[in-house]
Amino acid sequence: MRKAHLRVLGSIAALVVGALCSVALANEASTLSSDQVGPGAMPPEIAPITAPFEMGDLAKPHFGDRRVALELNSAKQRTTLVTRDIQVAIDQLSAAGGGTLVLPEGEWLTGRVELKSGVNLHVPRGTTLNFSGQVEDYLPVVQTRYEGTEVMSVGALIYARDAHRIAVTGGGKLVGPKSGPLREARKGLIDDLLDTSVPVEQRVMDGRNGRHYLRPQFVCLLDCREVLIEGVTLRNSPMWNIVPIYCEQVIVRGVTIESQEVVNGDGVNIVSCRNVLVEYCSTNTGDDCYALKAGRGEDGLRTSKPVENVVLRFNHSTGGTGGIAFGSETAGGIRDIYAHDCVFEGVRHAVYIKTRRPRGGGGERINIERVRFTATYHGVLIDMIGLPMYVGELGNRLPRREHTRLTPFYRDLTIRDLEGTCATGNALKIKGIPESPASDLLFERLSITGPGLPNLADVADCEFVDCTFRAEQPALKFLDAVRVMYENCRLVVADGLPEIEVSGPQSKDIAFSNVTPPLSGDNVRLHDGAEPSSVQIQQ
Repeated sequence: MRKAHLRVLGSIAALVVGALCSVALANEASTLSSDQVGPGAMPPEIAPITAPFEMGDLAKPHFGDRRVALELNSAKQRTTLVTRDIQVAIDQLSAAGGGTLVLPEGEWLTGRVELKSGVNLHVPRGTTLNFSGQVEDYLPVVQTRYEGTEVMSVGALIYARDAHRIAVTGGGKLVGPKSGPLREARKGLIDDLLDTSVPVEQRVMDGRNGRHYLRPQFVCLLDCREVLIEGVTLRNSPMWNIVPIYCEQVIVRGVTIESQEVVNGDGVNIVSCRNVLVEYCSTNTGDDCYALKAGRGEDGLRTSKPVENVVLRFNHSTGGTGGIAFGSETAGGIRDIYAHDCVFEGVRHAVYIKTRRPRGGGGERINIERVRFTATYHGVLIDMIGLPMYVGELGNRLPRREHTRLTPFYRDLTIRDLEGTCATGNALKIKGIPESPASDLLFERLSITGPGLPNLADVADCEFVDCTFRAEQPALKFLDAVRVMYENCRLVVADGLPEIEVSGPQSKDIAFSNVTPPLSGDNVRLHDGAEPSSVQIQQ
């Protein structure tokens, strides 16, 4: 079964390099500490990238020797908008061939700032950009993507479109509005707010003439190339924080994000981008910390742009929903993702993989290695169904639906050397879709302590190798699970032996080999049509 996980992972050379690195660093997961990750551990230069797929090294864009120190009237600090001063300077510098625009020390109030090609907006330590909470300071509308759907809206506090060689750097602070209409925009599912049957140009959400408006993202870059965001601190975003969309050659490093009290306050969301490096960042968010997304439903299938070739390494989180998250916007495809050497503390789930029946697309060739975590709920959660409150009756597992173009998938997932504790929930929980089971899953050298053992529903070709699970509750659950193997694993429960609970007529080929403590048929419980032959135990 394990050979299924060594298939299309790029070139043979890339696969060998990735495997060698896994062996060489396998023992480091248990010693990985918070002082080895995040901005404080960031080296000045970018180290070579090693991944189990073909991806060249990424380099910071160059901005030449031209350096302009912007002069602002100190009387304007904190209370008077300096948007025009900043924007004119950016436009002029771009027209002159580019360079670095250095903002002056102090606290400055601004509306939307639009980056232009060739410009590095440098926010030095001692400088704070405070962004207005008034909707009119972010008009006219611009094109963006809101929760996976293309719209014309206020967009972002810092925005760019069709730009190349752009950057936001420095040790300064970018602070979103604490109050104002911009934070009070209607919250709700985009499906309920927008008619996606009309062209994008007509999907205007500007708050005028009775139209809704949407909370902007903090930094949104659309169709850009050679992007660098480095060193800055983002606080109090109205919504998602750093959001490159349809971009290539993106580097996000050494960034600090604080949005714990923000609804949908995701940290770094990589959306339908290619060739991306996210490293040495730190997040404390109101939602997912680091996420990969690729559009939703029919609109995501229309644009059909994947997120691919993304490496996330040496990142830190001190709060949030998913430490590393995938979806739930999956329409364009999430593939060739490598996350390694990260520490996620106080998150809800260390790894959160999600989609929904109407989302379309899916995820594949995902590799996660050497992660240490503390979670308030599950260690790993794969949820492909969601809840009826969000997707109606499609949020019910049964009946089994017809397989359509909007049926999503997750397959070819490898997680190695994941170590941590869960306060509640399960070490690992999988909720596949009956018509599209989560498949080709390899979990190797996981060491997780928490209330519950793994709980698997609607999975196929799933293997646990050299894993240790310590739990208070004895139930090891399988629901319509096919070809699942536990090999050389330790299943330690607080009182007695694990109880293998198998449910559903589809369950079969569930095997245990050299498991500690030794198991027998007396440990098996069958429910809801499960056959006695569905479980094989070899000691």
